[in-house]
Amino acid sequence: MEDTTTAEKRKLPEENSEVVDTEIKNEESASKKQRVAARTCVHEVAVPNGYTSSKDETIHGTLSDPVYNGTMAKTYPFVLDPFQQISVSCLERKESVLVSAHTSAGKTAVAEYAIAMAFRDKQRVIYTSPLKALSNQKYRELSQEFSDVGLMTGDVTLSPNASCLVMTTEILRGMLYRGSEVLKEVAWVIFDEIHYMKDRERGVVWEESIIFLPPAIKMIFLSATMSNATEFAEWICNIHKQPCHVVYTDFRPTPLQHYVFPMGGSGLYLVVDENEQFREDNFLKLQDTFTKQKLIGVNSKPGGRIAKAGNASGGSDIYKIVKMIMERKFQPVIIFSFSRRECEQHAMSMIKLDFNSQEEKDAVEQVFKNAITCLSEEDRNLPAIELMLPLLQRGIAVHHSGLLPIIKELVELLFQEGLVKALFATETFAMGLNMPAKTVVFTSVRKWDGDSHRYVGSGEYIQMSGRAGRRGKDERGICIIMIDEQMEMNTLKDMVLGKPAPLVSTFRLSYYSILNLMRRAEGQFTAEHVIRNSFHQFQYEKTLPNIGEKVAKLEEEAAKLNASGEVDVAEYHKLKLEISELEKKMMAEITRPERALYFLLPGRLVKVREGGTDWGWGVVVNVVKKSAPPIGSLPPTSRGSNYIVDTLLHCSIGSSESGSRPRPCPPRSGQKGEMHVVPVQLPLISALSKLRISVPSDLRPMEARQNILLAVQELERRFPQGLPKLNPVKDMGIEEPEFVDLVNQIMKLEQQLLSHPLNKSQDDKQIECFKRKAEVNHEIQQLKTKMRDSQLQKFRDELKNRSRVLKKLGHIDAEGIVQVKGRAACLIDTGDELLVTELMFNGTFNDLDHHQVAALASCFIPGDKSSEQIHLRSELAKPLQQLQDSARRIAEIQHECKLEVNVDEYVEAVVRPFLMDVIYCWSKGSSFSEVTQMTDIFEGSIIRLARRLDEFLNQLRAAAHAVGEAGLEEKFGAASESLRRGIMFANSLYL
Repeated sequence: MEDTTTAEKRKLPEENSEVVDTEIKNEESASKKQRVAARTCVHEVAVPNGYTSSKDETIHGTLSDPVYNGTMAKTYPFVLDPFQQISVSCLERKESVLVSAHTSAGKTAVAEYAIAMAFRDKQRVIYTSPLKALSNQKYRELSQEFSDVGLMTGDVTLSPNASCLVMTTEILRGMLYRGSEVLKEVAWVIFDEIHYMKDRERGVVWEESIIFLPPAIKMIFLSATMSNATEFAEWICNIHKQPCHVVYTDFRPTPLQHYVFPMGGSGLYLVVDENEQFREDNFLKLQDTFTKQKLIGVNSKPGGRIAKAGNASGGSDIYKIVKMIMERKFQPVIIFSFSRRECEQHAMSMIKLDFNSQEEKDAVEQVFKNAITCLSEEDRNLPAIELMLPLLQRGIAVHHSGLLPIIKELVELLFQEGLVKALFATETFAMGLNMPAKTVVFTSVRKWDGDSHRYVGSGEYIQMSGRAGRRGKDERGICIIMIDEQMEMNTLKDMVLGKPAPLVSTFRLSYYSILNLMRRAEGQFTAEHVIRNSFHQFQYEKTLPNIGEKVAKLEEEAAKLNASGEVDVAEYHKLKLEISELEKKMMAEITRPERALYFLLPGRLVKVREGGTDWGWGVVVNVVKKSAPPIGSLPPTSRGSNYIVDTLLHCSIGSSESGSRPRPCPPRSGQKGEMHVVPVQLPLISALSKLRISVPSDLRPMEARQNILLAVQELERRFPQGLPKLNPVKDMGIEEPEFVDLVNQIMKLEQQLLSHPLNKSQDDKQIECFKRKAEVNHEIQQLKTKMRDSQLQKFRDELKNRSRVLKKLGHIDAEGIVQVKGRAACLIDTGDELLVTELMFNGTFNDLDHHQVAALASCFIPGDKSSEQIHLRSELAKPLQQLQDSARRIAEIQHECKLEVNVDEYVEAVVRPFLMDVIYCWSKGSSFSEVTQMTDIFEGSIIRLARRLDEFLNQLRAAAHAVGEAGLEEKFGAASESLRRGIMFANSLYL
């Protein structure tokens, strides 16, 4: 495997990591009841070029074969699996690691070890998870293991000074943007469920957090199995210049058997056995049942499809399966549906079944009563709570995002205690904490993904089926797939046995990020830095096969040229590069206004360079303080860039006839050109010559300028080795020791360059060979730049267009400095930051009371859509109209600034008025049962929106405070306060 990886990698642009690969196979013999398991895991490590490890090999092993022979930071009551042992060894090396393994394989053990290690070394550790609910669960789990644990989510903060902090990834990103002091003490960040990075809406938060983490902090990534784990590790290695290990295993502690149940039929067909062998004979028998059904006409009656759930046939089939599972003692079972309504309908159709003993019923009632003690009397009598107890007592439960949070958590706790035997859930239950069952049932193989009804992908199937089989309890896990139509054999094969999905970047530029980066504008915190280092860019560079192949061929040619015994041209180019880098440093000192202005007298010859382009030698005419924008795209903050040196430079003929500024063109032998005065920023001067020539007082006549061109060309002929330059020490009197060292370094390298064989060679064949090498290397660089820049350019253009939008809306000024409005937008990442700041600054909120403010702000929070017609009371209709008008204006400005924005779609996407009435009435004191009667949206969805709304209002309050709007700050505070009561804000059972 190592060969293929490195062979592929040779084709990559800017290669800078090698992959070392070890396979560990450890066969364990077990009792007769258990199978002999081949517990394989693959270990790889991406290492930066030139990296050498300083670890003691007797204790830590090597990079390619990490072992740990020291005292463990934590011991376990079981023998660690190979993948866990290797992961722990990588952690003890203080190196980042990505652990990619199935649900229930035991990734948490690795995270716990890192936390124990941080505690041992008196350091802090951050544990991030994608969802608040998961953070709460993780906080509870870690608090039982370690005492010093804190929690930070958008709506809860507990022990923020703890050594181990559990938080959502958004909170971590906010801390990084604001340069939080906490991060100075952090040694490790654990990213749980890192595969969430492919989430279209929020995936970018992970990418930004990873890019911004200081290199001193090491990372642990926990992921479901993904097929491009190595690529992810290479990206980490590339951006943080540190090794990143991959420990990958698709070992399942409990093997799975996959059965298919044809709907309307009566039997189960084993299609994939516990050794992952596809049973074609059984599949063909299964297909026969559909053919027979068609002949008999069983499926000709309407409503035979489970996708239209809850119908007689679908319902009775599920009833049949659940009953059979219980009879065969295959419980607990999770029945996955892709619709929340369907989950509830299926659970209600189990009304005749009862799976709990009297003792278990009493236990359920006790837990239930304890859980709802935190609710008011009125809330305890809600139908959503009252109807749940009889169902739970019979060992049946429902779990989906629309449930009341307290009920959802109660179901999770009862399921963990074995008091729920049949759980009807949506796929969100497959994320997060380890809650396995013996059996998993899929009620459908198709799901609606927002665009179309499609088959479940192999990644999704792996994640959900991974809940089957409890380690140490079950000999095997059972998956039952219900299908209601004939299926292609390969479709089923790909779903059940397909490779896990790769992690694909969903990187995008948001106004929130751009403004925060502009505000921090220092060092590496720039939008360009983020774009360049994104996983998106890294993946893009790997997918350019044609250019990649060309680069590979040229690299082969370069290798042959190097192998031919000639002097290595790379050494020569390296010398030139080092000299150019040091000269850049030197010129940054020389061109400081207080030093350079004294020497920039009319007639002085100066060399001008912009980026990679050398404009050649020019003649100083005059120096002025900033007027017209000069050539050069240096940021206005750059030292000395507000001094303009009017310089006579070689330009292309006729370049100034159109009335625009003349275009300098680097002089080449035999190329005709003419001299023009060009305004040049002081930092673009790359050399000062000792020579000065006389400049006539009137430069308007072409003849006067051409005479100067001839004089410059004559001087260049006279000095073939290059015009003599001012010696910064002797001639300019710069005598700081560091600077003198720099000048001496340059002189030393120039001597080496002069004595290099490439400078001295007289052999024509050898010179030809050198030249070809230089050409090949140059071409390789050009192609790599092209590969990198074509995609970068797309983002750069988008960045330019988004910056235009920010200028038009007054968030930044012409120089890119963040203004008051932008400072407010910097603090808002829950809703559309442009639109809400527009309302803050155009006075919309000023005319509303705090109940209206809460209702209007609810439109910014994404959530479920209502299918009912919206009729708003007059006190909400007007603010909504103002909101829609502002949204339309912002969409139009974005469209004018060349961003791909459909005005109507934008307004519809950012303005969601479905719960305005509900929030308004709740804010004014209505009861929960009253507001739930007002909409068809699930109770849990209303609560989730209200909690995000509270977080949003607190961000608005902070934004108003930051810009000194005390009245608005008070109003947002009152709006938030009016929401925080009753069941909407009941504490999590995990806290």
